[in-house]
Amino acid sequence: MHFANEKDKRIKELENENKSLKDMIKRLEHNVEALTQAVLHATKKRFGASSEKTQMLVGQYTIWGEEAEDSAITDNAPVITIKEHKRPVRRKGDREKLTADLPRETVECILSPEEAFCDVCESELKVIGKKKVRSEMEYIPAKLVMKDYVQYVYKCPDCGKTDEHPDDVICSAPVPAPVLTHSIAAPSTVAWIMYQKYMLSVPLYRQERDFNRMGAALKRDTMANWVIRCADYWLKPLYDRMHEQLLKCGIIMSDETTWQVNKEKGKKASSKSYIWVHRSGSCEGPPVILYEYTRTRSGEHAREFLSGFTGFHVSDAYQGYEKVEGIIRCLCYSHLRRYYLEAIPLDSAKKEIPGSGGAIGRNYCDKLFKLERKWKNLTPEERKKNRLIYSVPVLEAFFTWAENTVTGQENLRKAINYTLNHKKYFTNFLLDGRIPLSNNLSEIAVKPVALTRKNSLFSDSVEGAIATAIIFSIINTATANNLDPYKYLEYIFQQLPNRDFTKDNSVLDEYLPWSEKMQLEFRIQNTGSNEDEKGDLQIETA
Repeated sequence: MHFANEKDKRIKELENENKSLKDMIKRLEHNVEALTQAVLHATKKRFGASSEKTQMLVGQYTIWGEEAEDSAITDNAPVITIKEHKRPVRRKGDREKLTADLPRETVECILSPEEAFCDVCESELKVIGKKKVRSEMEYIPAKLVMKDYVQYVYKCPDCGKTDEHPDDVICSAPVPAPVLTHSIAAPSTVAWIMYQKYMLSVPLYRQERDFNRMGAALKRDTMANWVIRCADYWLKPLYDRMHEQLLKCGIIMSDETTWQVNKEKGKKASSKSYIWVHRSGSCEGPPVILYEYTRTRSGEHAREFLSGFTGFHVSDAYQGYEKVEGIIRCLCYSHLRRYYLEAIPLDSAKKEIPGSGGAIGRNYCDKLFKLERKWKNLTPEERKKNRLIYSVPVLEAFFTWAENTVTGQENLRKAINYTLNHKKYFTNFLLDGRIPLSNNLSEIAVKPVALTRKNSLFSDSVEGAIATAIIFSIINTATANNLDPYKYLEYIFQQLPNRDFTKDNSVLDEYLPWSEKMQLEFRIQNTGSNEDEKGDLQIETA
């Protein structure tokens, strides 16, 4: 009897151990699958197509019952899918249109006086005509020139010699005010340094090499000093004026990214600081794009910067924006879509496995974006009306599906929780036809910061980080308003030192990028493709 009890006890222990091992194997298999999917998604994100546009498969049906492509394949014969390539037909005069705004020079190819004689009878040759052989676009490298400002002093020859005019009259010719006192910096030089670093992402140490090549041993710390002082003296007043304009908008879109500052009090050099971007929407008139440097990511910074703004705020679901008072939050569907994209399982070839919950959630987002593209040219009032008719049923089906979906897949569960926890904010875009479905315009505005951060790595001082945010604001707002940012900066540094705007800052209005004067002087005629016009699903993530 005792032996039987021991045997039963041992069998129970082995069963429990077997169950425990099976549970461990199940957890390990789950972890292996999760890590495999993470590696596949990371590899696809790094080496795959940068476009976020959904690639539909031949013969694949969407959740709406529409076939993605008409399939004419009836047999099991092997098929090679070739990506369609479209190229516009070149027309006569296209090349001239590309260079129509460039100044033109004529190079005349003539015979020298010694050569202008007939080889047969040695008579002098006469010109009977000419023809155009070819056109070339020549690049003229920059050069440095030192300008010496010499002020002439004038004296009246008659005054001081008579009792009627006993005093001498002496006057001096006016001299333009310098952009920086006691400095060799010129408006064009400072504008070029800023343009190179903050528009073309060329760090100062590379510019130092280029200046040295042109014959000037200009050090990077000197250039940094010029940038900081000019941003504070001349660009900060414009920045503040733009800030006032931004707060009057009905829609503001925000995002933030990391930035490193070496010399911050109480922080390590390797710690993270932040640059925020706050910009107007596409239906708000002239675009305003402002950047702000902060030590932390606290929502207090957003609350302080957006103080006085009452309207719709478009962003991701970062909790810090809850501290901003008087706003109606609208969340970005591109962010939501990426959650579902991460939840789509991939096979070993990094291809999506069809029929997953992640694909269903993404398709709901795609349907909303597809509707928005149809209404792109409608007025906000018409767009709002269409949203209430066509977008509401999609949203209701989307949220019903999310509420009824139970899954053990971690990424899908995270996407569904993100959807349901912020359901209210994801439906606020129905309140106004001006509200965009995504925050992609802000992400596009963050991209220059990411590119400059990659090349320049950090700001050495807090003053440098503040100047960086101001210069990004001026350059990117000017670019969004189709201005030549270099010529615009140069003009500001030429004019503002000679204007008194401290008592009345309304003087600055004529220097704002959207002013009539700036548009007439510095608007780029051949603007090419505007990034703001990109589709919601065609951007690269910064």
